[in-house]
Amino acid sequence: MAKEKNMNQDAANDEEMTVTLTLDDGTDLECVVLTIFEAADKEYIALLPLDGNEAEDGEVYLYRYSEDAEGNPDIQNIESDEEYEIVADAFDEFLDTAEYDEIVSEEDLDD
Repeated sequence: MAKEKNMNQDAANDEEMTVTLTLDDGTDLECVVLTIFEAADKEYIALLPLDGNEAEDGEVYLYRYSEDAEGNPDIQNIESDEEYEIVADAFDEFLDTAEYDEIVSEEDLDD
């Protein structure tokens, strides 16, 4: 799906981390990093496109995530359907937990 990935973070302004994906057709797609999470003893990254049809649809991209010895991030395509299912299930659990935490926090504020 994506050939090239570049990660950018403006730490000085504490802005969200973004990734620019270069798709197979040569177009660039800027995405915000939703989270980096673990599944099956590996790390993965969830990306949400900022513009285009994918952003309007709320489509999330999942990739394998790692860092080299210097701490530089790297993302790779998930190659197998089995690995993707494991990762998608773990991301769904993350979303369920995040929604629960948000609901509990809102209830705490109401008290």
